[in-house]
Amino acid sequence: MTDHHVWFEAPAWEERYRGSDRVFSGNVNPQLVTEVEGLEPGSALDAGCGEGGDVFWLAARGWRVTGADFSRVVLEKNEARAAELGQDIATRTEWVHADLRSWQPPRGQYDLVTSHFVHPTEAGPFRRLASAVAPGGQLLVVLHSPLDLATTMGRPDLPDAFWTAEQIAAALDLTGWEVITSQARPRPAKDPEGRDITIHDTVFRARRS
Repeated sequence: MTDHHVWFEAPAWEERYRGSDRVFSGNVNPQLVTEVEGLEPGSALDAGCGEGGDVFWLAARGWRVTGADFSRVVLEKNEARAAELGQDIATRTEWVHADLRSWQPPRGQYDLVTSHFVHPTEAGPFRRLASAVAPGGQLLVVLHSPLDLATTMGRPDLPDAFWTAEQIAAALDLTGWEVITSQARPRPAKDPEGRDITIHDTVFRARRS
């Protein structure tokens, strides 16, 4: 994508998902596994679910999961995939068409609200996701770190869309919350030229009391 602003627009993603059987690996995001593996299953919202790797991983561990995305194409693919995976997964997953830039999820509904690599340029989406967490539930936000902008990874040159964990915390009203994880977590990757580099994920997790 040459125009980095299409990064935020649904039509570009519709085209991407329509043009390929699978755009990403389909695997669960590693930070979700790290942060959530030990939690008691309940209800979960995956905001910006893409091809559903995180949704299916959670559902296989007993969670009831809502996957929300602004691409209707990918949601239809996910629904078909859920059916292929069997009744257990199909009955534990549902799919919602939603643009996180404006969508207000149901307030206080979910034991886990998770969002991976959805990069808003203002704090509203983070606040609305936090409002969807039930008492005792958790919010997990994972983003590409601003540190990646200084690497050869080829991230879009949109500094406003890259947040540190501290900036996410500052954007939220954390009265009645306990912050569990707040860091830039390194992981190995290959850049577009195939070179081994280290990138960082912003990882922010907090529990509502």
